[in-house]
Amino acid sequence: MNKQIHVAAAIIYRNGQFLLSKRQSHQHQGGKWEFPGGKVESGETVQQALIRELKEEINIEVTTTSPFHSLKFDYPEKTVKLDFLLVSEFDGEEAGLEGQEVSWFDKSELLALTFPDANVPVLAKIRDELK
Repeated sequence: MNKQIHVAAAIIYRNGQFLLSKRQSHQHQGGKWEFPGGKVESGETVQQALIRELKEEINIEVTTTSPFHSLKFDYPEKTVKLDFLLVSEFDGEEAGLEGQEVSWFDKSELLALTFPDANVPVLAKIRDELK
């Protein structure tokens, strides 16, 4: 049986743009863009995990979230449960605190980037629902 991990990911959307981070080359699915976030630890809610991860990874304090999409994805080596939250309000200046590239993209740019395979369904939902 594959290892299972639970991940909280942020669709950070402000002024018509999305904030993404780029996975480092040594990471699983390295070199691809992603919605920032990380593993949900034991005893944490998805929202708590996301707030903690975004502070640790990209230096922002989330003030408003809402559920956007949930899915399960099977990679050959692991199964990932992804909970995507829409983040529309935050404080702080974004920065890649773990050495990763962080950048804003408009929707057309976002849809042309390379993401981990598990993100494909949420990209379709963004294309259809976020105007």
